[in-house]
Amino acid sequence: MTTERTLVLVKPDGVARGLTGQVLARIEAKGYRLVELRLLHAERAQLEQHYAEHQGKPFFEPLLEFMLSGPLVAAVVEGDRVIEGFRSLAGATEPTTAAPGTIRGDLGRDWGLAVQQNLVHGSDSPESAECEIGIWFG
Repeated sequence: MTTERTLVLVKPDGVARGLTGQVLARIEAKGYRLVELRLLHAERAQLEQHYAEHQGKPFFEPLLEFMLSGPLVAAVVEGDRVIEGFRSLAGATEPTTAAPGTIRGDLGRDWGLAVQQNLVHGSDSPESAECEIGIWFG
């Protein structure tokens, strides 16, 4: 077994739509364990660090504005191959094409905005998970 930890964010659109409980329930139903959980308002410096790889891209500022627009939920989730497993559970980044049965496929949609509001974020590698958990949980 490969027990890992990943960062999951329920983004401001998911919190505003009251979907946090459903997202967390899907994580737990999959057999993963919530290790840490926080409801918070992101700080710009956190977001700049979290999305550093996108700095300079046209969607960077609108993305930060979206992520600053309301509270979000940050969670450390643990389990066997949880990084890969959560990303599969989340579904494709584009909610319109995300498969039914995924978080984004079942609960998301394209709102026609400058930045895709797609409910959740999950780390994409063990290295990203370690870095991102440090950003959000110290």
